[in-house]
Amino acid sequence: MVQSVELLLDDDADAEIRQQWRMLAEAGVPSLGARTDETNRPHITAAVAKQVWPRIEQALDEQAFSPISVRLGGLVVFGARRPILVRLVVPSEPLLALHRRIFHTISPCPGIPANLHPDAWTPHITLARRVPPHQLGEAIHAVARDRDFPATVLGIRRWDGDQRREWPVGRIRRGR
Repeated sequence: MVQSVELLLDDDADAEIRQQWRMLAEAGVPSLGARTDETNRPHITAAVAKQVWPRIEQALDEQAFSPISVRLGGLVVFGARRPILVRLVVPSEPLLALHRRIFHTISPCPGIPANLHPDAWTPHITLARRVPPHQLGEAIHAVARDRDFPATVLGIRRWDGDQRREWPVGRIRRGR
């Protein structure tokens, strides 16, 4: 399993993504909404490693950040054999700066995928994994929107995939 650092969304954006998970399920497409554990929530993965050492955990927890306004954009399909349907997060300088800080903190850890390095990261929210290729059109149709919608990154969590548990990290600054 993986160890990850994830950016969490405001309640409205969270509800919007959960609604899209439901629409995919109603269209017969396997979505992340099928997972019922309470840790299953919409998020933007900022970092992944095979192991996160205690000193890195402490450094992550000591980071301060302010909520960041973002825009959730269009749909993209990653992969071909086992397609993943995602909603892009429109990159902004504050979002990219937060990602760089998180990456710099976690970079000593083993097993960081190349696609999570700065200048290679594609911020997104996963809607469905392993979509059967013959259902891609149906999946896209189920959740396509004509416009972007606003969201706010309100928190950062650590996810331990081995123990299937989460906890908040970072110190949230309100205001500037």
